[in-house]
Amino acid sequence: MEKNKMGVKPVFPLLISMSIPPMISMLIQSLYNIVDSMFVAKLGEDALTAVSLAFPIQSLIIAVSVGIGVGVNSYIARKLGEHQQKEANSAVLHGLLLSFFGYVLFLIFGYITIPTFFHMFTNDAMIYQQSCSYTYICVIFSFGILFHICVEKVFQSTGKMIFPMAIQAVGAISNIILDPILIFGLFGFPAMGVKGAAIATVTAQIFSMCLSFYVLLSQEHDVQVDFKHFQFSFTCIKRILSVGIPNACMNALNSVLVMGLNTILIQFSNAAVAVFGVFFKLQTFVFMPTSGLSQGAMPILSYNYGAKYSKRLHDTLKYSLMVASVIMLIGVGLFEGIPKQLLLLFEANDAMLIIGVPALRIIAISFIPAAFGFVFPTLFQAMGLGFHALCIFLLRQCVITLPLSYILSGSFGLYGIWFSFIIAESVAAIVAFFMYRYISNHDIILLGKS
Repeated sequence: MEKNKMGVKPVFPLLISMSIPPMISMLIQSLYNIVDSMFVAKLGEDALTAVSLAFPIQSLIIAVSVGIGVGVNSYIARKLGEHQQKEANSAVLHGLLLSFFGYVLFLIFGYITIPTFFHMFTNDAMIYQQSCSYTYICVIFSFGILFHICVEKVFQSTGKMIFPMAIQAVGAISNIILDPILIFGLFGFPAMGVKGAAIATVTAQIFSMCLSFYVLLSQEHDVQVDFKHFQFSFTCIKRILSVGIPNACMNALNSVLVMGLNTILIQFSNAAVAVFGVFFKLQTFVFMPTSGLSQGAMPILSYNYGAKYSKRLHDTLKYSLMVASVIMLIGVGLFEGIPKQLLLLFEANDAMLIIGVPALRIIAISFIPAAFGFVFPTLFQAMGLGFHALCIFLLRQCVITLPLSYILSGSFGLYGIWFSFIIAESVAAIVAFFMYRYISNHDIILLGKS
């Protein structure tokens, strides 16, 4: 008899119950960079520009963390759907090994490349120094977020969404408390400025990591950390990475996009770079809940695909698209209605407001097609089709946006850059839909014949 809730509970209530905790969790996650930037903005435009320039490397760390975690999530959920408990258990330690390997790579390449990276974007000595110090701290202590997110995805793969939300809350609250103390030097601490913001962030991430390990090792779960019977498996690594690498690439495209656009924007002004940095943080309040929805849908889709329950698979996809569209429409309303107020949260000066208000209103239109760009790739990843998901994100982030921004900026200035977002998201949504139709016509489970 089927006991796992992902195979028996009504789909819409299940999706909502599985999605709300990661939605909250992802909003909390977004607070790390948001809170940093809000406090750093009080130090001046140069400090805010420094953190904005550091954002791509910070995003890359998160991208690798989430990529490994999503690969583990998809693999465990599919194996549970296929009733292969041993393989599901094995994936936990394999995921942690991959996280450790990712940390070592960041440590090595970060130390080597950080100075060269920031010399590419600024000749200002103060901005350069602040960017480097902030990023070195984030890289050296990146083990916190790598291990924390991997364990979080293990919980999510079994349908336990409350633990990740609570653990994220601990990290966010720690970050919010530590930021003003370390940035401005309160309660006897030295004022460390931008460096203090980085220390607050990594400290909060390490708190979250410690708590996640405690919950994983001290309680019973649907998957277990089984050191005694662990056997290294290249097959398990391969299956995790078949989804994890494309997902990491998808998330890393944010870094590529930010770096590419910063290169174009810096030709206009530092204020343009600062505005884009602010926008990228503000959009997380829209994209992070949608990402949380995807996290809630992922194990349901994976489990039912593995169990060959085609109707539940289709219903999950349908409801996910509906909820994602509602979230995006709310985001459009906020960006269209109160762009100035949103920018003022980051101490925006007059130059930033002149650039930022129309920027937010134009780019917000791209949120509507972005709903499809989020949900269809989630289905592809749940099916183990990581490359298909990567193709959609390539269209969204790089293949169209960057070249088009460069071309349109020559004729239409900054407005051309903002309009490129709308075009890229629309094309990606159309391609994602037709890709889904093609897969549906060739996959026996999606056809409902199993």
